[in-house]
Amino acid sequence: MNTSTAKQGSAPAPLDLSEKGMSHGQVTSLDRRLFMKFTAFGVCRNAKAAADALETADIEAALYVDANDPAGIGVMAAHEDPGHFVDELRAVFQGPAFRELEHKPEFDMLGRSYSIGYEPDLEDTLLVKPRQKLLNPEFVWAVWYPLQRSKKFQTLPADHQRRILAEHGTLAKRYGVAGYAADIRLACHGLDRNDNDFIIGLVGPELHPLSAVVQEMRKTEQTSQYLDSLGPFFVGRTFWQRKA
Repeated sequence: MNTSTAKQGSAPAPLDLSEKGMSHGQVTSLDRRLFMKFTAFGVCRNAKAAADALETADIEAALYVDANDPAGIGVMAAHEDPGHFVDELRAVFQGPAFRELEHKPEFDMLGRSYSIGYEPDLEDTLLVKPRQKLLNPEFVWAVWYPLQRSKKFQTLPADHQRRILAEHGTLAKRYGVAGYAADIRLACHGLDRNDNDFIIGLVGPELHPLSAVVQEMRKTEQTSQYLDSLGPFFVGRTFWQRKA
């Protein structure tokens, strides 16, 4: 039997798309993740009606009043099944409370939680923590924005990439430990019409620290050298959250 022919005809190895972590020196995996969708509207004269519609439909979300638009709101919804956004959430957005509002497509964001590979508890990282941060009643301010990483970042050696990302991680941890800000990081590869790579949510009890995080990030190697674009930025104060 021709060995090379047998190899060519063999089936490819199964594709593993699960998220990876590390626990006690062993690689772990979990094929679950949280999808999150942000939608902004203008000409909203009754934010309570919009919140009530989300509450009635049992949508897991936070609704913000827009700090930069006196008649604007934004909704960040979360669900493990992305079909939820084109079924239940879509029905709410087509209902009476949202029907007359002006959709702002420039703020549309759709992303998914992801692991880096060293997380000891994947369920906590992928499903629990993003929900806790989104629905924390003490986090009354939020800044949401997409970012597009420079393609040349992918050509850097792996160790250099890790150093760059660690710089960002250390900065975020400092603000988090101090109680000033928490971050929600989502991947949006292929999910964004503008080819953005990630969605970032900064949430906290006060607005100034969220702005300070962005300001300090300007000095990091990733932001100063390996990002092609940031934004647009949605800045809002929490009007309603589904109780966690």
